[in-house]
Amino acid sequence: MRVIDATDAPLGRLSSVVAKMLLNGEEVFIVNAENAIINGNKKEIIKRYIEQRRIGGMKRKGPYFPRLPHMIVKRTIRGMLKYQKPKGRKAYKRLKVFIGLPKEFADKQIEKTNFKKSTNYITLKELSEYLGVKWQK
Repeated sequence: MRVIDATDAPLGRLSSVVAKMLLNGEEVFIVNAENAIINGNKKEIIKRYIEQRRIGGMKRKGPYFPRLPHMIVKRTIRGMLKYQKPKGRKAYKRLKVFIGLPKEFADKQIEKTNFKKSTNYITLKELSEYLGVKWQK
């Protein structure tokens, strides 16, 4: 079991590392998902995610694109697994993603990521607010 802190971790790099861990049979918990970042121009990233949600088609049939930060992380990791195959499904079930730090992980050893941080980025929390998520204050 590995607990990974997503604070200031680029979403794509974090997702690829976690996907590899899942395929190797490890159980992975990601905390502070709202603090993960996406590198690039803010306006372009927001435009891309809004466009992706709009293209989706009928609301009943999908494809479904999440707005919440922890679900965006899960969807990104799912895209890096062979989700349609049994091995990918089993790997995906070993993944849990949380907003914030749950009490059950307060006493566990949490792995920090050491990826380089860019100067031009947007956090998943900011992106979610642009997509229409209302945060409790």
